[in-house]
Amino acid sequence: MSTQAKVAVGGVAVGVILLWLLPFWAALLVMVGIPAVAYLTLDSSQRRRLRRVGRKQIGR
Repeated sequence: MSTQAKVAVGGVAVGVILLWLLPFWAALLVMVGIPAVAYLTLDSSQRRRLRRVGRKQIGR
């Protein structure tokens, strides 16, 4: 199993656990807020590189 697949499976597991433990809105806030804050903490060159890699994986 690739590293990205492991991260995806872990993310889904954490999401299910959060939905079980917290109210829906709080779990949604955590699941959307953490990746958004992580992206915003990157500097502009890191964001450009991340977008470029994401486009290559999509097939553009």
